[in-house]
Amino acid sequence: RDLLYGLVVSSGNDAAVALAEYLGGSADGFAAQMNRTAKKLELTETHFENPDGLPVEGQYTTAADMVKLARAVITRFPDALTYTSTKEFTFDRIRQRNFNTLLFYDSRVNGLKTGHVEEAGFHLVATARAGSTELISALLGAPSAQKRRTETEKLIDWAFRTYDTVEPQWQKAMPATLPVYEGAAPEVAIAPASVPYVTVLKGKEASVATAAALQSGYVIAPVSKGARVGELTISVGGQPAATVPVETEAAVGQGGFLKRVADRVRLML
Repeated sequence: RDLLYGLVVSSGNDAAVALAEYLGGSADGFAAQMNRTAKKLELTETHFENPDGLPVEGQYTTAADMVKLARAVITRFPDALTYTSTKEFTFDRIRQRNFNTLLFYDSRVNGLKTGHVEEAGFHLVATARAGSTELISALLGAPSAQKRRTETEKLIDWAFRTYDTVEPQWQKAMPATLPVYEGAAPEVAIAPASVPYVTVLKGKEASVATAAALQSGYVIAPVSKGARVGELTISVGGQPAATVPVETEAAVGQGGFLKRVADRVRLML
């Protein structure tokens, strides 16, 4: 815990090396792990040579790749924001403020990480949230710590002014339940497996539409919870943006003998 705070709040290179040696056996071993993970995340313009980011030949990245990496971090490890949003950290009676000074100026900002070396300048990958919109910005190569803060705030302000995040009204595209034949219950609730939020240009919220395609108009017991019964397609301006499975929200066991026989007859009619 202290090493993570020392890493993301105090920007401790020693913390980075200590964690790398523990996880990878050595700094070089962890750098190899980093590159394997970068390949899986499709960071096509990134190559790591060490765990602390100090300049070395052959090490490089881009703002676009840093945004991809930040998104992977906060999606897979949401607790990361707990660490990176901390404004100060005290260890061994030494108190240090977070180098991401935007945390002190903009309440929308909730992370993520700064960087600085003489050869490359001042960097900041920042996360921010307002309402249902979450943003990630990346600014590399600023001439000063103050400039990276002010320029990042300009990026965030522009993005919040320009985009809006909406939850498509999927309830209108599909029934709330499906009939259950041969079951102990007459119906089962269905819903998308996840809440499909969509980010669009402001003023284009009405262009978000949903359409459901169900495998059948009913299900036959036994039915397990989470059984896939169709899919929901979200489109923006007529173009497909995302597809998510539609699943049952509860399990339904088989009904009694007479119930099963009666439903089989109904299905044959």
